[in-house]
Amino acid sequence: MERIDMPAVGPTDLPISLLEMGCSGRFELITHPHPNDQPLPPQSSLPHGLPPTSVSLETEVEKGFLRDPAWLPIHDTDAAFHRFLKLAERDVHIDSLLHCALSPLHSGISVVRDPTTGMLLDFTEVLLGDTGISAKNSMSLQRPPNPNPSESLRGSNTNYPFLPGGMEELTLEQIKKKSELEEDIDFEKELLTVPPGLKVGMDFSDKDAKTTKGEINLLSLLSTFDDIIDSQPEAEEKEKGHGSGNAPKLPRTNSLEDLGIKDSPSTPGTTSTEKKDGGTTKPAGDQEEKKRWAIPINITSPCGDFYKRIPNPAFKYPFELDVFQKQAVLRLEAHESVFVAAHTSAGKTVVAEYAIALSQKHMTRTIYTSPIKALSNQKFRDFKTTFGDVGLLTGDVQLSPEASCLIMTTEILRSMLYNGSEVIRDLEWVIFDEVHYINDAERGVVWEEVLIMLPDHVSIILLSATVPNAVEFSEWIGRIKKKHIYVISTAKRPVPLEHYLYTGNSTKTQKEMFLLLDPTGNFQTKGYYAAIDAKKERTSKHTQSFGTKNPSQNTTASQDRAVWLSLLHFLSQRQQTPVVAFTFSRTRCDDNARSLASMDLTSSVEKSEIHSFFQKSLRRLRGGDRQLPQILLIRDLLKRGIGVHHSGILPIMKEVIEMLFSRGLVKVLFATETFAMGVNMPARTVVFDSIRKHDGTGFRNLLPGEYIQMAGRAGRRGLDATGTVIILCKSGVHDMGDLNVMMLVRLPSECTVFFHSIPLHRWTTGGLWYIFFF
Repeated sequence: MERIDMPAVGPTDLPISLLEMGCSGRFELITHPHPNDQPLPPQSSLPHGLPPTSVSLETEVEKGFLRDPAWLPIHDTDAAFHRFLKLAERDVHIDSLLHCALSPLHSGISVVRDPTTGMLLDFTEVLLGDTGISAKNSMSLQRPPNPNPSESLRGSNTNYPFLPGGMEELTLEQIKKKSELEEDIDFEKELLTVPPGLKVGMDFSDKDAKTTKGEINLLSLLSTFDDIIDSQPEAEEKEKGHGSGNAPKLPRTNSLEDLGIKDSPSTPGTTSTEKKDGGTTKPAGDQEEKKRWAIPINITSPCGDFYKRIPNPAFKYPFELDVFQKQAVLRLEAHESVFVAAHTSAGKTVVAEYAIALSQKHMTRTIYTSPIKALSNQKFRDFKTTFGDVGLLTGDVQLSPEASCLIMTTEILRSMLYNGSEVIRDLEWVIFDEVHYINDAERGVVWEEVLIMLPDHVSIILLSATVPNAVEFSEWIGRIKKKHIYVISTAKRPVPLEHYLYTGNSTKTQKEMFLLLDPTGNFQTKGYYAAIDAKKERTSKHTQSFGTKNPSQNTTASQDRAVWLSLLHFLSQRQQTPVVAFTFSRTRCDDNARSLASMDLTSSVEKSEIHSFFQKSLRRLRGGDRQLPQILLIRDLLKRGIGVHHSGILPIMKEVIEMLFSRGLVKVLFATETFAMGVNMPARTVVFDSIRKHDGTGFRNLLPGEYIQMAGRAGRRGLDATGTVIILCKSGVHDMGDLNVMMLVRLPSECTVFFHSIPLHRWTTGGLWYIFFF
């Protein structure tokens, strides 16, 4: 088919053209108009020209290798660099070398005003300090804030931490100023030649060195001996001549400390370094009492002028505060650091709440630290209801990080301190709840580092019920922070405890509960032997009926079920619920809860309330997650008033169980030791499934601090006259010595200070502090 050349389209021609579709001879009519300034479209759908070939790699190689400086050869760099410049074709701007960032001003203008009228009198130039500093080169609080909002909360690992309190650099005046014990020493004449405590020293005086001969001459040795004898009278005459002068005679001693402070000879009337009995006096600095940083507060006398000293408190409570709480509030108003070593359930949280309210009044921030997540979650719920502006920071949860009160674990605070978080600038209080965790072998160093790294403007609030050496521990903190720590403790629990041994295992023996420790702290040996007799009588009856068998310390599941059924029936009859049963095994917690399938401790009204709350809480879960086996099992247990709380429970389920327990709808809660770590959920009765636990290396008895921490959950203030603590005797009665040590022995002073907790060496280089921990 020949190609026909058509003439150009005229103004009278219709906008019609033909398009050849491939090689089949089929045409299509195109009727839409075409712009006049553009050429006509091709009249065929086939591509024009030669078909495309493979893309040349020359451009890609030139771009990837020749124009990239990283691929320059290491040999003959000049030729390669010139070749690179030709290929890159980069424009060179010499003027860009002259542009640089503005240096900070080292001085400013200050206004001088009349103090009475306020009129402007003059302008003066004032030198500015801390210019040119940043988070990358300075530990000062005067450095500018971090402009990156993502790093303002947690900081950056490239930032310098803020300067820790108590480690400030000495000024030149402080270095030049001498203390009372310092004196000018002549390093040529007044140095000791005999070390303190030794009888023989060394003579450093200049003497002519005598050359020794290879052979020993007896006559020369005798002549040397005669010279020594002849020189002794001359030396004695010289000593007498010096003694007749005005210089006072000093006693013979081997230590500079025994000489005391030397006064100038111009005041001989005041230079008596000898006692009336002929001895030497000690320096005045040794006679002064050593400065104490820990100050115990007496809480025996009432605080009558509390409301006069604080007419407008930052937080008003609906109840009358105890004396120790008032004393703590007074110290907080004075911006002092306190250590509240009160008993469990005494009301230590009141001090923390007042500090949070005080920081909100001052428009500052407070950090509340806790050792475990369960305590952090519970405090977040409580403080959120009370104050509103509260945030939560844990390893996996971050809620309202801009709040004035932040609740976090101690590890998070340590990371913020090391990374120079901007939150530290506005920080006024740091509250350490359960501070006795500093005794933990693995995590205790975290508390030590945080206490050391806190800046000077941050005040400290320590809360614990199981630190026996509170004054000694506060003394260490005050010494490293150079600030006073006021120690406030309580003499007794607000709700006394009664400790019992339980030996029952059936309906007939369910009332076998024997008093072991009365509320006054007296150990009842009568009750202990009564428990032994009851256990022996049952064992002898079993022997008469079924014969003897080897005693075993471990009990079967059916025996455990019989013990729990008899005990819980007995406690429910005496209206001593709710009960917290501490079991040191997650598997045994679940087994004990499942074994109580025949027990129902809730009424119909309580069942309805539990059901509605449980279903409302599960709305956040998807449909498939609501049918998980653990959720279905916990739902059935909760309807009967039984709960389980340990680390194997889903977080949402633990939160539901804690809320139901605080409402009094959970009557029996099988929990592990973590439930006692400061969680404010007291019960009427606490039951110990055993007094032995596995600490990761082996089985051992409970320590006094662990027992007191868990037993302190018993007794609700304002509701119970006494709290009940029950120790189960399943296989046999525990040894009296072990019980006595666990209940009555004073807690060991295990909050000790190690080398790694003290900054042993520091120096400054260009304003940067280097701190080494041994």
